Amino acid sequence: MNKAVILAGGQGKRMKADMPKPLFKVLGEPMLHWVTTACEAAGVADICVVKGFRGEMIDEYLDGKYTTVLQAERLGTGHAVQQAIPFLENDKSGNTLVLCGDAPFIDEETIKKSLAVHEQQGNAVTVITAELDNPFGYGRIIRSANGISGIVEQKDATEEQKAVKEVNSGAYWFRTADLVELLGKLDNNNAQNEYYLTDTVYIAISEGKNAGAFKSDNADIIRGANDRNDLLELNTYARMAVIKKHLVNGIEFTCTDGVIIERGVEIGVGTEILPNTILRGNTVIGKNCKIGPNVMAENCRIGDNASLNTVQACDSEIESGVNVGPYVHIRPGSVIKSEARIGDFVEVKNSVIGEKTAIAHLAYVGDSDIGKRVNIGCGTVTVNYDGVAKSRCVIGDNCFIGCNTNLIAPVKLGKAVYTAAGTTVTRDVPDYALAIDRGVMKVNEGYTLRKLRTKLENK
Repeated sequence: MNKAVILAGGQGKRMKADMPKPLFKVLGEPMLHWVTTACEAAGVADICVVKGFRGEMIDEYLDGKYTTVLQAERLGTGHAVQQAIPFLENDKSGNTLVLCGDAPFIDEETIKKSLAVHEQQGNAVTVITAELDNPFGYGRIIRSANGISGIVEQKDATEEQKAVKEVNSGAYWFRTADLVELLGKLDNNNAQNEYYLTDTVYIAISEGKNAGAFKSDNADIIRGANDRNDLLELNTYARMAVIKKHLVNGIEFTCTDGVIIERGVEIGVGTEILPNTILRGNTVIGKNCKIGPNVMAENCRIGDNASLNTVQACDSEIESGVNVGPYVHIRPGSVIKSEARIGDFVEVKNSVIGEKTAIAHLAYVGDSDIGKRVNIGCGTVTVNYDGVAKSRCVIGDNCFIGCNTNLIAPVKLGKAVYTAAGTTVTRDVPDYALAIDRGVMKVNEGYTLRKLRTKLENK
């Protein structure tokens, strides 16, 4: 079985944060997640994550999904992989992929193609490489007739070697049995007193084992983050890469200012994304929609021909032809049925809004089931919480809810019920009835004249 060892023990001191560097996010996902999902997509699901600084945070994030081992002291990349030897020895029949948990752009295709070359050439180790226009600072790959003869670091390279543009990505395939053997032969006889994984290449070559290199077409596998500026660059690159993908797929962007679309988002052909739109998680948007400006949707399903303007929506479904906004909050568990209209300053929570129902403005609908073709007047509130428990309101088809109506849950309104403006509904209302609750209005004549006499006399 093929395995992966992912190095995720770095602190990232220049990030100036008390968390492991691989947990910093790129487009809303930890860099470690980018790496593990690439492995799984390539069919490498037996994964060991080497943790170090604040390792408990890695454990909490992974939640038992993968094996983890602790590198208690940071003594180099070779030392980090050595901590995974018990994991490797469980099954030494296949190959092991070693990756960096803070290099998020490793991709499925690179993993698969490099494994094929590794196996075809019968290599003990295959270095995954990339070609850079400016390779300064990276270890150069020195090729030979039979594979590679070594990796030369920038500070040790000759002028001829510095001209080489193929560099080490920090990712490797090893034959697992060879990796275990090579790790046992590493030493820390160097200026840093550390155990370097790159030394396994030299050891393998010196013992007559095959060592090769696979040059990826994706030079971005090199990209990592050492500080906040690097992290911003990763996010900017990833953001634009996703937007370019959607442009190719027929999505319209007249301006990309403030637009952030995470990798898991799907968007239908002909949809327009306007500025300051953030689409997160597993959001799915249909065809010919207009989303934005100023929209944040997370884990939502949005049907065809919908329009959202200045909306925040989370874990909800908005069906086809719905018009929402501006200044609308759709909270988790809500379903807005087709052709409904949700206007300005409306909040909907854990509710079903029926087909062609209108909530024009200034209303709160929580824990409610509203039928078709209902009109919810301005200032309406479903009073769903009594301080102890939440209860639901049910409003039938074709109801007309007057302005400033309070519906005290649990309460049910039948078909085509009207409520008069200002009514507080405390019990069920039958079909085709009018609910009206108004106390006797009292008029105290001359009240303000008496109250304000002194003030008025001074004018």
